[in-house]
Amino acid sequence: MKFYILTLFPEMIEDALNTSILGRAKKAGSSSFEAINIRDYTLDKHKKVDDYPYGGGAGMVMQAQPIYDAYQAVCQKAGHKVHCIYLTPQGKLFNQTDAKELALKEDICLLCGHYEGIDERVLEEIVDEYYSIGDYVLTGGELPSLVMIDAISRMVPGVLTNAESGEDESLENNLLEYPQYSRPETWNDRQVPPILLSGDHAKVDMWRHEQSILRTKERRPDLYAKYLAENADNK
Repeated sequence: MKFYILTLFPEMIEDALNTSILGRAKKAGSSSFEAINIRDYTLDKHKKVDDYPYGGGAGMVMQAQPIYDAYQAVCQKAGHKVHCIYLTPQGKLFNQTDAKELALKEDICLLCGHYEGIDERVLEEIVDEYYSIGDYVLTGGELPSLVMIDAISRMVPGVLTNAESGEDESLENNLLEYPQYSRPETWNDRQVPPILLSGDHAKVDMWRHEQSILRTKERRPDLYAKYLAENADNK
């Protein structure tokens, strides 16, 4: 899968994507990432990409032309119209279901805004979906884009070394992940639950499922309500 990131700070994107699991996936060819500097497409000799907003107001607005030309360059390179996502607090709240669905796409272009926003006309021209990672405002779209890339990449075959690790994590089936333990068996007078040492895999699976339900009910009652609604027919 290919990710294109339209940004004013490509080094911020590149530093994050060349490490850990995503860096390994890039080397293996499971996913690839390309940060495109929007400033490279401005016609202004000083590389300016923003201007004052019509109607007045505080701050600056990113101009349409550099963004449009940068996106067109992405589509030309890909050989087709690339699905474009704009990261904004006004967008749909991104979740695990979205990550799974987006992981099925051949490529995605993530548009990172800055300042007071982006000229609405270019958004209407190129953007397919609007996403947010939460009800708060960040300096720019780079951090949200990295969050989305990480979550989506984990759903791409070959990115995770353990084929099951993406299936048993938090938010699968609207449940949080069960508690995890490792060596030693005793730490600070706290014991690993005996069931995990029993070797009975069926009982371990049952315990983990029960713990997931209890943890979700305690920490995320909103998810627990969804879990109950979706499993009402199984009672």
